[in-house]
Amino acid sequence: MSNMGSKTEKLIARKNNAVARGIANSTGVFVEKASGAVITDVEGREFLDFYAGVGVLNVGHCPEPVVKAIQKQADKLLHSFFAIGMYEPYVELAEKMNSLMPGSAPKKTMFANSGAEAVENAVKIAKHATKRTGIISFECAFHGRTFMTMSLTSKVKPYKYGFGPFAPDVYKVPSAYCYRCHYRSTYPGCGMHCLENFERFFTAEIDAEHIAAMIIEPVQGEGGFLVPPPEFLPGLKAICESKGILFIVDEVQSGFARTGKMFAIENWGVEPDLMTSAKSIAAGVPLSAVTGKAEYMDAPDAGNIGGTYGGNPLACVAGLETIKFIEDNKLCSRAEEIGRKTMARLEALKEKSSIIGDVRGVGAMIGIELVKDRQTKEPAKELTGKVVKYCLEQGVIVISAGIFSNVIRLLIPLVITDEQLDRGLTVLEQSILRVTAEA
Repeated sequence: MSNMGSKTEKLIARKNNAVARGIANSTGVFVEKASGAVITDVEGREFLDFYAGVGVLNVGHCPEPVVKAIQKQADKLLHSFFAIGMYEPYVELAEKMNSLMPGSAPKKTMFANSGAEAVENAVKIAKHATKRTGIISFECAFHGRTFMTMSLTSKVKPYKYGFGPFAPDVYKVPSAYCYRCHYRSTYPGCGMHCLENFERFFTAEIDAEHIAAMIIEPVQGEGGFLVPPPEFLPGLKAICESKGILFIVDEVQSGFARTGKMFAIENWGVEPDLMTSAKSIAAGVPLSAVTGKAEYMDAPDAGNIGGTYGGNPLACVAGLETIKFIEDNKLCSRAEEIGRKTMARLEALKEKSSIIGDVRGVGAMIGIELVKDRQTKEPAKELTGKVVKYCLEQGVIVISAGIFSNVIRLLIPLVITDEQLDRGLTVLEQSILRVTAEA
């Protein structure tokens, strides 16, 4: 952004001197405060937030009941370490998570700090429960930046480049990226060949009896908001059941009302064996969870899983109030409403803009894939960057995603007003049309 005021310039200079270069920033904005779907920077400029802290703020910035619960808890207990001195909010939130996870089997939960930590622990639990070591993940996946989660992640730059070698016994298979189907040139139409591929995979690559778990995001987030066809996730679950493989669902970005359901996997009617969650679980307070069938969650012995800060008292009360806020304000229904309005606007925009190759989403988790040519589907990374820049200049913060960095991902706070939604979508439309004209 140009013509920045002195506060921002000085802070950027301090940041460049003090913060590691690997910590990126794409906007140049220093946030002073935020409320609902509006961010105010240190210069007093207001921005509409269409990225929600990368999916952390489904309930918006600083929801009053959550803030008050944190303040009240801060007066009583900041930290104890649950493995030594227990506290009720941890148990109460575990009970709530168990009740929310899809499926009728008895459930149990453990808490950690980040989505990556949740995935790490889910993998550990699956290996301990099955006494197997192999893990299957998917192309276009993102599961985190730790050693194991980098290994599970698909996108090389910037997440994996220069950090290898990676964890052994991780096997990648094609995801259901329907817009760029691996098989469509050979088999016109969708024959679910991405599922049929597994029979060859278990013969040519690795025996199924070696695989402890398969992990997948129901809607792949960083991979480009990829929405699988109706048969894909149930088909994966059936394969896992037939081979004794645990089915881990990563709901870190797609959970907590984002897709119109509390968890995205509910849109496909599939019961996970283990489920990871984080981001919008606690309205911005660091917290994550692994929730799963009790028979698997209880496989590790006491002390095998856990961590010093996992399930911190402040985070647990924030989680309880955040879930209550979602339920009280019917944010699942609101996500569906936001999704309908947004998709309608984008489908109409697609008729006017030749650079929009695909528009896809579930509920309020929506991606716009930009291409240089609709026939060749050549990814338009540079044009995507221009759209993000033009939106920022007009006071709307959006971010990109996708293995080719050519997808605009919309993670609009579910508390956004209709007026704010309309204004933000108008800016997005104007930005895409401007880039279309320049292309």
